[in-house]
Amino acid sequence: MAQIDAFFKLMNDHEASDLHLMAGQQPVLRIQGELERVKYNVLNSDTLKSMIYEIAPEYKIKIFEETGDVDFGYEIPGLARYRANFFQQRNGVGAVFREIPSTILSCDELGLPPVIKRLATLPRGLVLVTGPTGTGKSTTLAAIIDEANRNRKEHIITIEDPIEFVHKSAKAVVNQREVGLHTKSFSAALRGALREDPDIILVGEMRDMETIGLAIEASATGHLVFSTLHTTNAPKTVDRIIEVFPTAQQEQVRSTLADGLRAVVAQNLFKRIDKVGRVAALEIMIANPAVRNLIREGKTFQIPSMIQTGKKYGMQTLDDAIMALLKRRIISADDAYLKSNEKSKFLQFLKKPPTDFTEV
Repeated sequence: MAQIDAFFKLMNDHEASDLHLMAGQQPVLRIQGELERVKYNVLNSDTLKSMIYEIAPEYKIKIFEETGDVDFGYEIPGLARYRANFFQQRNGVGAVFREIPSTILSCDELGLPPVIKRLATLPRGLVLVTGPTGTGKSTTLAAIIDEANRNRKEHIITIEDPIEFVHKSAKAVVNQREVGLHTKSFSAALRGALREDPDIILVGEMRDMETIGLAIEASATGHLVFSTLHTTNAPKTVDRIIEVFPTAQQEQVRSTLADGLRAVVAQNLFKRIDKVGRVAALEIMIANPAVRNLIREGKTFQIPSMIQTGKKYGMQTLDDAIMALLKRRIISADDAYLKSNEKSKFLQFLKKPPTDFTEV
C-alpha cells in the first residue's frame, strides 16, 4: 500500500470529487463543489514529492522533471481510479487528483435526457460534449460509450490522457490507448486509429488544430467520433472549432464540419439544495439539416433560436435546463444566475443583487 493511499481513502470516505495536495499547505478536499481543508499537518515539499514518485510511472516522473507539469492515472483496486496532475509551484510541488468511479453509471442512472442515450446508436458523425473543467464531461461520455459497448457489435477505440473510465469489452471490442504510454499524441493515435478498423472513436480532448482536423475527417469518412472541448454552449463550440484553423482554410472546415457534426452537448454542474449531491444541466443541439445549413453559411448566432424550436428533436438550451431545475427547487437561484447564459431571465429569482457586478 502506497503512503498516499490514506488520502484517497479519506477522499472516498467524504465522497470528495477532488484532492489537492500542495507543499506549504494542509490537504484540501472538494466536497459537493466546495473546497474543505483537512485537519492535517502542513505538507512538506520533499515528503509530498516522494509520495507522488511512489505512485507515478517512471516515464511520467521524467516528463515532470523536464517540464514541471505532468498528467497520469492511478488506480487502487476495489476503491477507484484517479486522474492526477503533478506540478511545480512557488512553495515546492503540488498535485490534484480527480476521482474516477470504478463503476460506469448509465445514462438513465445519471438522469440524462433520453436523446443522450440515442447518440450511442448513431452510425457516424461527430458528437461533442463540452463545458468548463470539472462539469462531468467524462462521466457523460463514459455513459454513452458504455451504451454503445453493451449494444453494438463494433470496434471502439478510446484515446485519452490519461485513461479514465475503464471499459471492458461487451458486445463491442474496446481498445483503450493512453497518450504518452501507448501513443505519442492524440493526433498520432487518431491517425493510427483510422487504420485500425474502428467504428467508434473517443478522443479524450481536441487540444490542437491537427487533432481537430483529424477528428472532423474521421467523422466525415464514416466513423462515429466522440470528443470534448472547453466551451460553454453549442454556438461557441462551432465557432471555436472553425477559428482554430487559418483563415484560408475556415470555409472548407465549416463545410466539412456541417456535414459531419451530429450533436453538441454543453453541460454544467450545480450543487443540489434538495439533497446532498450535484446535478447537471445540459444544452443539447442536434445537428439536423437546418442547423447544418446555419453552420455552413456561418450563421452560428442563429443556432440558439434553432435549438428553441427543435424540442421535438430532443434539443434544449442550457438556460431552459437550468430554469427547469430552479423551478423544481433542485438548485439555488444564485447558482442558476451565475451559470446561465441570458442572466436577465434569472434576475427575478434573486433575493439580493448578483455577486458578479460586471454582469449587471
